[in-house]
Amino acid sequence: MPVQLFKKMTFSSVYQKYMIPVSNEIINMVLSYVKVKTNGQPLEMAVDVGCGTGRYTLPLAPHFKNVLGTDISDSQIHVAKQYNSAHNVSYMVAPAEKLPLKDACVDLVNAGLAAHWFTVDKFVNEAARVLKTNGCLAVHAFYPATEIEYKELSGDLTALMIEVWDTLFLHVDKTTDHMLCQYQNIYEAVPLKDKKWITDIPVTIQMSIPEIIGFIQSVYMCQVFIEKDVERAEHFLLQTEKRFREILGEKADSARLTAHMKHYCVLACKQ
Repeated sequence: MPVQLFKKMTFSSVYQKYMIPVSNEIINMVLSYVKVKTNGQPLEMAVDVGCGTGRYTLPLAPHFKNVLGTDISDSQIHVAKQYNSAHNVSYMVAPAEKLPLKDACVDLVNAGLAAHWFTVDKFVNEAARVLKTNGCLAVHAFYPATEIEYKELSGDLTALMIEVWDTLFLHVDKTTDHMLCQYQNIYEAVPLKDKKWITDIPVTIQMSIPEIIGFIQSVYMCQVFIEKDVERAEHFLLQTEKRFREILGEKADSARLTAHMKHYCVLACKQ
């Protein structure tokens, strides 16, 4: 089962190093929503569920008195404590469907790049349980597709990235269905009346060729590929890098490519 990959230290390290950067657009959207719904009151507690290596946990720290990151993976929590710690941030191994929190104690339940791995109905009901009145739920991720822009070479680079995703999609898990519908099913499952679903949020990232290859490695589908056939997977990664370099030519080492991605977000408030 792909979720077991996240329990391996080798993957946790790759994920921390190469997964695309935290989206400031999403973080700002979530925080603005919380501040409106809580009428600007001091924010006591946030919990980042399925926090992984803490990449979406740490940005919450300046805005809450305490932040708790939870994940089912010991290795992800270990890396989170190593790289994404702060004085008011703590981490705990716990499932998304059974949070180690009392009723109505949390201002924000956040899940970034994670909710597609949860048992959705149990998670959203657990989130509703721990939220205070006017507390908020935010779940968000990105659509598995990437447009690459670089001068007159954008068409060729994007075509190559489409081929990459086509190969990765040979190793999908059913959880990818949640991502392909941009969390519509999660939005529909949220048991709170005050909710909204935002799709196609544009996010751009500047990346080098090594960073793009690293990002490909950090996608769970690539890790499944590696587990199935390490020799073919390594050949795929080497050939992909070679083709990027062939397209860019002498600019390959210095080029900063613009990756265009689509994020989406489900926001809800407990009335």
